[in-house]
Amino acid sequence: MKIVGLTGGIGSGKTTIATMFNELGVPVYIADIEAKKLTNTSEKIKTELLNILGEQAYNKDGLNRKYVADKIFNDAELLKRVNEIIHPEVAKHFRNWAKQQSEAYCIKEAAILFENGGYKECDYTILVTAPKEIRIKRILERDDTTEDEIKSRMDNQWPDEKKIELADFIIENTDINITKEQVVKVHEHLINTAKQA
Repeated sequence: MKIVGLTGGIGSGKTTIATMFNELGVPVYIADIEAKKLTNTSEKIKTELLNILGEQAYNKDGLNRKYVADKIFNDAELLKRVNEIIHPEVAKHFRNWAKQQSEAYCIKEAAILFENGGYKECDYTILVTAPKEIRIKRILERDDTTEDEIKSRMDNQWPDEKKIELADFIIENTDINITKEQVVKVHEHLINTAKQA
């Protein structure tokens, strides 16, 4: 079982690409979704987050996302500490999930795969890219947010130029039909590589 990391900056369309791979029969693990679940189900994460963020970090519905986001997005040190609590638990959860898959390869979709060193645990990595203006437009249409908030979140991620140096495959996600063709090409390559291994 090969592990393929899938990443890309906010608004690049990682989830769309992940869905395309899934439709080709590839098991896909969305780290962000699993991390959200774990922040509400793992007592270890909950205790540690309450310690560094205070009682307001959780409310009756679970993690108080708005409160946490407001606290960490302009505080690089706090963001780093929160990531250090959540990421190891997600990594452990992923490893257990991957052991249960039986396809030639599985995909781990993660927003900061390169930034947090997660790519080192992957056999291959795929980077999804799109021009900044397109990414901003997509997020404005999708989320209840402002352009300034988007740019601030982008500044917390590595630029594509830096990620390209580490990526095995790059999928430029601007035209959906061309994107699909690129996904099929990468998929076929990965299947053939897995067969030869």
